[in-house]
Amino acid sequence: MSRVESSGTQAQDDPRRDWERWHERRVETAASPYGPLSLSGTHWLADHPDGRIDGVPGRWKDDGAEVVLTAAEQDGMSVDGQPFAGEVRLGADRGPIPGSRVSVGERRLVVLSREGQWAVRDFDPGSAARRAFAGVEAGPYDPAWVLRGRFVPYGENRTLQVENADGRSRGLGLAGEVVFFAHDGAEHSLHVAVEDDGSLWAVFADADSGRSSYRFRFLRPGAPDAEGAVTVDFNRALLPPCAFADHFICPFPPPGNTLPFAVPAGELNMLVK
Repeated sequence: MSRVESSGTQAQDDPRRDWERWHERRVETAASPYGPLSLSGTHWLADHPDGRIDGVPGRWKDDGAEVVLTAAEQDGMSVDGQPFAGEVRLGADRGPIPGSRVSVGERRLVVLSREGQWAVRDFDPGSAARRAFAGVEAGPYDPAWVLRGRFVPYGENRTLQVENADGRSRGLGLAGEVVFFAHDGAEHSLHVAVEDDGSLWAVFADADSGRSSYRFRFLRPGAPDAEGAVTVDFNRALLPPCAFADHFICPFPPPGNTLPFAVPAGELNMLVK
């Protein structure tokens, strides 16, 4: 094997370099035109019974199973990439933000549904938050924060009502716990959800949340193996979307998901100019 080939293989197997690439991708995603920094508003239609939303053209009405958008030519709106005037029925947008059905210039107006309530989200690449973004503060990679854990499923899934970042309470679906040993040698656990691909997702806080790091973070371990073994890598703790823009509705940690020790690894805070 040549030196170049050996070096490349070593780089691929270097967890520190792999984490650095992950962190770089995270910063690039946050700064992208339709990343989380571009969200300039989440407008619940129940708060706008006349269908008019300040700063958002058109009239938006909750029609139960769908949203009805009515627009005039002077509103400057497009639907499915074509100039639009008239009335159209819309379901929830579930794909990438750039591909959402409704746009106004570079802005994307995304239809959202949560627990039977409809909203319109306004993603604007020219948002003040995106212009002020200066990066993501993260702790240095530390292999000591890569912990072995095991997934213990509940007998049946649970839904807990937890407060969200917008001050409202909503259901948070949970499927089990991840149990692991931390630096203090004690056993700890986090309640987690199971994603469609089998990977896990936790909302957690720690002893320093709200001080040296954001008030809570996300953790996304991979899918457990057949015996339930899973890697819990706090180096990849994530800032939630609401750390980048106030208009997200991230859930707060459920009871039991505040760790009694500080976690100085992973993403800590958003940096601004």
